[in-house]
Amino acid sequence: MMDLDGQVAIVTGAASDIGAAIAVALAGQGADLALIGRRAEALRPVAAEVQAQGRRAEVLTCDLTEGAQVTRMVAEVHVLFSNRIDTLVNAAGGTGGLGVPVWELTESEFNRVLAVNLTASFLTMAAVLPAMIARRSGRIINIGGTYGMRGRAGRAAYSAAKWGLRGLTKSAALEAGPFNITVNCVSPGMVEGPRFDEAATDAAVRGNVSMGEAKTRMEEAYALRRISTPKDVAQAVVFLAGLGGRQMTGQDLVVDGGWVI
Repeated sequence: MMDLDGQVAIVTGAASDIGAAIAVALAGQGADLALIGRRAEALRPVAAEVQAQGRRAEVLTCDLTEGAQVTRMVAEVHVLFSNRIDTLVNAAGGTGGLGVPVWELTESEFNRVLAVNLTASFLTMAAVLPAMIARRSGRIINIGGTYGMRGRAGRAAYSAAKWGLRGLTKSAALEAGPFNITVNCVSPGMVEGPRFDEAATDAAVRGNVSMGEAKTRMEEAYALRRISTPKDVAQAVVFLAGLGGRQMTGQDLVVDGGWVI
């Protein structure tokens, strides 16, 4: 039997490489999906992949940094899925600019990165928790990052947001635990995809080396000598959403091939 058969999961940022992999992996375990993002057209290919597995997928657009929109979105999910939300996965986010030191970082950019990576998760958690508490059941999984465990020059806003997300996760786990709700964080390191390519391009320029050499050097910083894939992250989410995660809460599950050791 599939771990999540008949359950309902919200995945924010579902159009991203990681978000899409999470949605497809949850569907593979029997979950129906509410796919959330800013642009419906970007979510529809993910919905098609979910539906190809025989699961239901609903596409909803939302600016996750706006509380009123988040409240409306969650209310719509309740209507669509008969007042059932079993799992919330906060995969929406954004890194901001590369290599910008604190003294050159603008207030507006700092606030933007915090809003996307931290405030958005707070808003969705606050919106789904009352119904989860009423049902005395739920799983919340926030997608953090290893820059929330180690400082990173040139990524002050992003690092600050991911550190904050860890604190939010742990506090919410303590508050929601008595209601049989788990709240955890999955923290990827570098993950194959456009963001990794952007970082490798920056490293190649700074090091005056080829892209291939830059990627090799980056891989060598990891114990397993390889970069994670979106599927690696998705499998960790499936574990926490399923039976394996029953007794885990307030945790940081690091998926980074051995960088933060």
